[in-house]
Amino acid sequence: MARQLDEQIVGRFPVGQRLRVLDVGMGQGTQALRLARAGHQVTGLEQDATMVAVARESLAGEPEGIRERMRIIEGDGRDTGVHFLPGSFDVVLCHGVLMYVEEPDPLLAGLARMLAPGGLLSLLVRNGDALAIRPGLSGDWSGALAAFDTTAYRNRLGLDVRADRLTDLTSTLAGIGAPLYAWYGVRVFTDTAADGAQAPADVETLLAVEEKAGRTDPYRGVAALLHLCGVRG
Repeated sequence: MARQLDEQIVGRFPVGQRLRVLDVGMGQGTQALRLARAGHQVTGLEQDATMVAVARESLAGEPEGIRERMRIIEGDGRDTGVHFLPGSFDVVLCHGVLMYVEEPDPLLAGLARMLAPGGLLSLLVRNGDALAIRPGLSGDWSGALAAFDTTAYRNRLGLDVRADRLTDLTSTLAGIGAPLYAWYGVRVFTDTAADGAQAPADVETLLAVEEKAGRTDPYRGVAALLHLCGVRG
C-alpha cells in the first residue's frame, strides 16, 4: 500500500515539495514515520494510549531532523476540528480505522475539511464486497454464505467490526467534496496467510504480484482491503 500511496503523491504534487501530512488513527506510526523520513511534515493522531507510546518510542530513536518533522497527538479521529484548522494539510491518511467506526460519514466529512484544495485523502478499508472470500477459501461454507448479505464481520482480533462497499464510499467521497480519484486492492492473494507467517524468500516477487493484482480488474475487486484516494476540489 505504501507504493500505491507514493504513486499518488508523486503524481499529484511537485517533486521535492514538503507536504503537510495528517495520519488519523496512525497506530504505531509506521506510515507516519515513513513519510517523515521522506522529508514531509507529519502529524499523527491516535486515541489508543498504548499505540501512542509505541509510536513515541519509535520516534525517539530517529535522528533529530526526523523528530522535528513529526508530532504525535493523543486524540480521537472524529475530533480533528478541535485540533486543526480547515485546510491545514496536503495529505490526510485514515488507514484501518473506518471498520471500527459505526457511523463513518461524520469522520470522513471532518477529514475532508482538513484538506487544502487539491489535497489527497487516502483511506484503507475492509472490502465489503469480498467478505465471503476468506471464509470460503478456508472451507467455512456457512460463514461464507452469511457474508454475502452483510458488511459486518469478526476480525482476527475477535472484534465485531464493519466493512465498506466501494459504491457507497464513492458516493460519500463525492458528497464531502473529495471525489474518488483512484482505488486499489490490497491483500488480494495474501489475506489468508496466517498471522506471523514467515515471509517467503522471494518477497519482492510476492510484492510485485500483489501490486499488479491491486491495480488490475477483476483481481482488485476481490481484495481483502480497498485503498481509496479522493482529491479535495
